Amino acid sequence: MFTLLVDFADKISVFNVFRYITFRTGGALITSALIVFIFGPTIINSLRLRQGKGQPIRA
Repeated sequence: MFTLLVDFADKISVFNVFRYITFRTGGALITSALIVFIFGPTIINSLRLRQGKGQPIRA
C-alpha cells in the first residue's frame, strides 16, 4: 500500500507526506495504539478465562 501511495505522490501532492519517515512512524504509532485499545480488553478477558483458576502468588 505504501508503494502505491508513493507512486501517486507525483500526481497528487498530498500523498507526498508518505515519503517522510516521521509521518510514517507517527501513523504506525497511532495505528498500533488503536489496535491495542480496541482489541486489548477482549484478548485479556479471553486469556483470563483460559487460565482458569489462576496462579498462586508466592511471597
